[in-house]
Amino acid sequence: MIEFDGVGHSYGTRTVLSDVDLTLAERRVAFVGANGSGKSTLARMINGLVRPTTGRVRVDGLDPGEDGRAVRRKVGFVFTNPDSQIVMPTAGEDVAFSLRRSGLSKAERERRAAEVLAGHGLAGYEDHPAHQLSGGQKQLLALCAMLVLEPDVLVCDEPTTLLDLRNKRRFTELLTSLPQQIVLVTHDLDLLGGFDRVVVIDEGRVAADDEPGAALRHYRKLVE
Repeated sequence: MIEFDGVGHSYGTRTVLSDVDLTLAERRVAFVGANGSGKSTLARMINGLVRPTTGRVRVDGLDPGEDGRAVRRKVGFVFTNPDSQIVMPTAGEDVAFSLRRSGLSKAERERRAAEVLAGHGLAGYEDHPAHQLSGGQKQLLALCAMLVLEPDVLVCDEPTTLLDLRNKRRFTELLTSLPQQIVLVTHDLDLLGGFDRVVVIDEGRVAADDEPGAALRHYRKLVE
């Protein structure tokens, strides 16, 4: 359960979110809105990357700002550009690096990394140079580095922006197949048919909150 209670946020004198009240319990939730609407800022509050200026955020009753370590065990985050998340030379090492504080042996970390890579389209890529992967493969690698931690929630901030149409569809299909609760920030409206709920953010406020068809009709009217 993710809760936003009267949440607002400002960067200096610029207010980007105001009075956001949401409770997210559905398995597949998307945030949509124009550039600068505040949707990414809202998503980043879920695991404490951004703290609210006003109001509060709770993840299963925990405050991401005060209980950051506990929340990060529950919430994985995938960024727009996978290069910002890939930190190790090879794909296998990068996924295993996520388990560095797990207490597992090196051999077990490597085994778990290979297992997760194989389960998500990167079988046999353990020794492949991470930064020489294709764009779609890099995004899969960034996802695997989060999934190996077995989070309850996965927040993805425009993860398909740098992908071609085929990889966008494949990546979104993978997301919708995962057991985790997914919170997706996206501009790719055509990919949201399988989602349970779409929240439209406009100028820092919730403008619509409904099933995908109704919410996206509202959003399209806003941008006409």
